[in-house]
Amino acid sequence: MARVPDPATVPVCTHGNLPEEWDPLILPIDKPGDWTSFDVIRKLRGLSPIRKMGHAGTLDPMATGLLIVLSGRATKLMNHFLEQDKEYVATIRLGQSTASYDAETEVDVERDASGVTDSMIEEALPAFTGAITQITPAYSAVKVEGERLYKKARRGERVKLPYRHVTVSAFEVTGRRENDVDVRITCSSGTYIRSLAHELGEALNVGGHLVRLRRTRIGSLTATDAWPLKSLIESLPAPKSHRTS
Repeated sequence: MARVPDPATVPVCTHGNLPEEWDPLILPIDKPGDWTSFDVIRKLRGLSPIRKMGHAGTLDPMATGLLIVLSGRATKLMNHFLEQDKEYVATIRLGQSTASYDAETEVDVERDASGVTDSMIEEALPAFTGAITQITPAYSAVKVEGERLYKKARRGERVKLPYRHVTVSAFEVTGRRENDVDVRITCSSGTYIRSLAHELGEALNVGGHLVRLRRTRIGSLTATDAWPLKSLIESLPAPKSHRTS
């Protein structure tokens, strides 16, 4: 069995530096909106000389920001990055709820949030910090009975949703524009930021959903280290016809 490489010895190809070798390689990407995490992998496989490639931590299509791509032997470092804490900046819209807890589905309930004060939000936040238990959103890729939850949700099927234990070490408001609340969140792997948006809205009795999400950090790597995907695609040489596995 191949050994897991030492992360300190694997090249990290930050913005402005093109890969000299793809095996092993850590490649931070600034994922654009409307791309799935696997869309990014699929595109890079077509431009690299190697197909063995994965990522350390999925971002929803709506989300932007840091996606760590692992190539070749570096794919064995997935757990190394999954265990590191993550930082996000996000915008929560109070007064509107959606089935997916974010803007990927239509608003299904609207409530008046004009009475929610800044102090009310601040008083609600401590309940969502520290070690908490989250119910998995019905619109998620988690499998239950061998099928992804979002497929069941689209059919209107109701199932018992699994839960997970996560840690939110920071949840703070950084700005507000009427019902749109900007926040910064630092958390453990596996935390659903859209669930925090939904739960905060429910705690304030007005509902809420996520309208913007950007991952800014995983461990010591930040979004400023990352290649904007379009820039990397334009900078890479034409793909070679021969590829290794």
